[in-house]
Amino acid sequence: MLQFPYGISDFYKIRTEGYCYIDRTACIRAVEAAGMHLIFLRPRRFGKSLWLSTLENYYDVAKTDEFELLFGDLAIGQNPTSRRNSYFVLRWDFSLVSPQGEVAEIGQALHKHINARIHDFAQTYQNWLQHPITIQPDNGIASFESLLAAVKGSPHHLYLLIDEYDNFANEVLMSQAREGSERYKALLYGEGLLKTVFKAVKGAGSGMGLDRAFTTGVAPVVLSDLSSGYNVVRDVTFEPELEMLCGFTEAEIEALLLQLGQAADSSALTTMRQFYNGYAFGEEPTTLVYNPTLAFYFLQHLAARGRPPRDLLDTNLAMDRGKIAYVAKLPASASVLASTLDEAHPPVLDALARSFGVADVLDQPKGVTFMVSLLYYFGVLTRDGYTEMAELRFRVPNMVVRSMYVEQLRKLALPPQDDQAATDAARALFHRGDLQPLCAFIESTYFRALDNRDYRWANELTVKMAFLTLLFNDRFYIVDSEPALERSYADLVLLVRPDLRKYALQDALLEFKYLPLSDLGLSGEAVKAMARQELAALPLVQTRLAEATRKAEEYRATLLAVYGATLRLHTYAIVALGFERLVWEKL
Repeated sequence: MLQFPYGISDFYKIRTEGYCYIDRTACIRAVEAAGMHLIFLRPRRFGKSLWLSTLENYYDVAKTDEFELLFGDLAIGQNPTSRRNSYFVLRWDFSLVSPQGEVAEIGQALHKHINARIHDFAQTYQNWLQHPITIQPDNGIASFESLLAAVKGSPHHLYLLIDEYDNFANEVLMSQAREGSERYKALLYGEGLLKTVFKAVKGAGSGMGLDRAFTTGVAPVVLSDLSSGYNVVRDVTFEPELEMLCGFTEAEIEALLLQLGQAADSSALTTMRQFYNGYAFGEEPTTLVYNPTLAFYFLQHLAARGRPPRDLLDTNLAMDRGKIAYVAKLPASASVLASTLDEAHPPVLDALARSFGVADVLDQPKGVTFMVSLLYYFGVLTRDGYTEMAELRFRVPNMVVRSMYVEQLRKLALPPQDDQAATDAARALFHRGDLQPLCAFIESTYFRALDNRDYRWANELTVKMAFLTLLFNDRFYIVDSEPALERSYADLVLLVRPDLRKYALQDALLEFKYLPLSDLGLSGEAVKAMARQELAALPLVQTRLAEATRKAEEYRATLLAVYGATLRLHTYAIVALGFERLVWEKL
């Protein structure tokens, strides 16, 4: 049976214990050509640590005798570079250094981590080193300088690998505590500890034994603050040769499913495509990729139980909710979050922000460029080409990420005490195809919550957001806003997940129209006082209902042609009268 390396970032373990490995070693040649000091950014859980482990095993002089075992059948093993197995390798992982406590405590933890890795280095290479390495317990930088002196006296050079360089900044960013701000400034400003570490790395590359360094992170949050200390680093995040370094292509996913006995057009592939695919990296992305951690989470469950996991969002990725929650707390953020779910008017930028300093993160007003750029680096937005005016266009990559946005918008709109009532109203549609409880809840509760919210800036979109945030349920449905149906669009479609068709869950198609109260010539109080049948009889309401009905019938016919008798489809045309009342017809 296939073994999937879910949660495993140790290249040696994967290759020697028979785990599935998607070959990315061809990128090693491109990395060599890119330069001496490199930094590479990708979202969390996208395989960055595994890539560093791959480099470690490829360049490590101590692994020379195992090269064929580890790389012989891989792309780089068929055509290795001259630098293979020619370095001493030192690896730091700043995610293991706690950012909690006072500056002195953080500094002590950082020195302790650096010293522990240097101690391991000394043990690994003791047979190659002619001079001892002296470890200074309270000064990891001094220990590093001793390591460099020992390396310089040997025939080999040093390759330094740094993982999660921005761990400190991300922790401070999420906490937003003032004391966190002061700790961060102390670590980076002036002769702060973190800047001093990177100055030492820069100096080590000036004839002191360090030949190459490869650094990974999530976002360019500290790059501008590190610029004077580490201004030799080259950002290769958007290099086309490294576009596919992290993430899996659909062809690779199809091949794995075939090995599990799943047909290439199986429901498993459909589900994975909807929920895990869609990320685009590089300046001019050519191929969409799947999140590798989520893909292995799904495949491991499929291999063990013969069916997909019920919860498609792995709990290891759930902390990404915090990134969206951070943006949701910023002033004027609601319109940005809503635009992420609006296919007609998605977020656009003139250019992506390439670096953020502490002032940008903690002190300055946060504009659209900051928010959208940060969401992109965190992996909860991705690139979607360019507009006709050469602006960068962004979109939500897939359904798993969409669920996180919906969750935040729902929290913005509804207090916790209304959550169960909203769930019960949605359940009536899921179980019986009954829309009335949901419409009643939106009129009585959701629309009332809009009065004091900064996202009451749209019309039909606002109504659609209300239904989307209340109906989104990726445990049961592929819930899509404006899915393409023969080059036209339906406002909201709920299709039961393929693996859950055996249950009695109902499908739904909803088409919306919005009618301002000013067009009706009625006040909000007057509309509230009228019976729904009276409202439906108004000429303008009848016109909008007819328009919505015509579109809904077209989309319904397309869905039935594609899915046939498997659908239990309930179709509704809905007209919102301002933010006061809803009138609907079931087709």
